[in-house]
Amino acid sequence: MSTRIPLPYSPKVLELFRNPRNAGSMEDATVKATTGSLACGDMIAMYLKIDDAKEVVLKASFESYGCAANIAAASILTEMVKGKTLHEAWNISWKEVSDELGGLPIIKYHCSILAVGALKRAIRKYYRHRGLRPGWLPEKPTKEELQAVEEEKFIERLYGRASEGKLDEGNRSRS
Repeated sequence: MSTRIPLPYSPKVLELFRNPRNAGSMEDATVKATTGSLACGDMIAMYLKIDDAKEVVLKASFESYGCAANIAAASILTEMVKGKTLHEAWNISWKEVSDELGGLPIIKYHCSILAVGALKRAIRKYYRHRGLRPGWLPEKPTKEELQAVEEEKFIERLYGRASEGKLDEGNRSRS
């Protein structure tokens, strides 16, 4: 008998998990960036096709390795950025992504953090490759970018401990 309790996903999360929008790589992408870690299975690659003259997102797609919330967050974010300027897209928060999905369980907030992290990395990469940094683009990483990095580091540490068999050492010492 399973002791797992199902997570209370919204109908929107379940719909986008079953029928993700804009899933897959993009051959003509202007820029691609990833966040997450294959070590735990939560990873998002974000592809953007950008109109260089207007700095507008024409198309967005994603590839995801992860749970329902991860897939849904990346999917909804690709919908949210289409037609927006890079400045407007930059200002989308992980909370807005979660809200657009009808909410995420607290334990799954990291999925929207990773999705927004991939978007912000793509935008930074786009400008870096063009040798530009518009005035609205912070020189240093933002709180959300740092959160994505922290998620990645945490995942790597946790996976490293699990692969070394150290996750349950505290329980063994009590036996």
